[in-house]
Amino acid sequence: MTIKTVFYIGGRLVKGLLVLLVIAIFNFFLIRAAPGDPAKVMAGEAGATDELFLQQLREQFGLDQPLYYQLWVYISNLVQLDMGMTYRQQMPVFDLIMERMPATLLLTGAAFLFSLLLGVLAGVIAAANHRKWLDSAITVIALVFYATPLFWLAMMASLLFSVHLEWLPSFGMQTVGANLTGWAHLLDVAKHLVLPAVTLGLFFTAVYARMTRTSMIETGRLDFVKTAKAKGMSPARVTYRHVLRNAMLPVITLAGLQAGQLIGGAVLTETVFAWPGIGRLMFEALFQRDYNLLLGVFFVSSAMVVLFNLITDVIYCFVDPRIELSK
Repeated sequence: MTIKTVFYIGGRLVKGLLVLLVIAIFNFFLIRAAPGDPAKVMAGEAGATDELFLQQLREQFGLDQPLYYQLWVYISNLVQLDMGMTYRQQMPVFDLIMERMPATLLLTGAAFLFSLLLGVLAGVIAAANHRKWLDSAITVIALVFYATPLFWLAMMASLLFSVHLEWLPSFGMQTVGANLTGWAHLLDVAKHLVLPAVTLGLFFTAVYARMTRTSMIETGRLDFVKTAKAKGMSPARVTYRHVLRNAMLPVITLAGLQAGQLIGGAVLTETVFAWPGIGRLMFEALFQRDYNLLLGVFFVSSAMVVLFNLITDVIYCFVDPRIELSK
């Protein structure tokens, strides 16, 4: 790794931190602009609605302070990774998010690998059979999955494979009350993971397939590919050594951008399949008007997007050394 690359990555990291600061401030005002009063929600759950109790709740959580002071306290604590307390669970927001994070990382990681591998493979097959029936079939299937709403696909998959065929469990991360350990526990989690991961990954599979197909067709028309063919190289070697390597650059960019977007899709998927991740946690916090928890989940999700973008930039440096790094 050269000094220029180190400065490039350092500059990207500084820009990412500035982006996170702007996002944190924007989310703070966005959440406060939403209708609803968390003090009234908590008072309603406690069965007390008198004004004195509401005032005590607002003082306890700092909701009676001016908005600018609440922002200052929030940003100051955020720098120390202190995201406050949840209004309902009465525990640190950071601890609750970290408790749910492994489930989300497992789901999104499995969905990402599934979509990337299957999408690239489908794109390569479609490009190799350009203007043939297999190319048309893959393109049509990709369009269908791309156009299908994620929540509808999740519900239909649950009805078909869980309710009707009874092949896979329909909700949760593990069998309730089974108390499994070892390989039995891993197999049980894997069975619960199949439906949500495949459902979440199918949309992105269609995107990668179309991107890979288009990129490979365009790359295959370039002069260096024609030269390789003229030298007598086998079609398979030309495809995988010359075409695919160069065609993967836009796919890597897209994968880096969409890796963070999987969190957004996980909100719907985790809600439908009752997967105990931060996507479902975000959904629950929204209805509970839990400001601190919502802000914490939004910030962590944004940080993951920035991190994935930074990783993509680093991968670019090694995949294609010809790329000119900005100072």
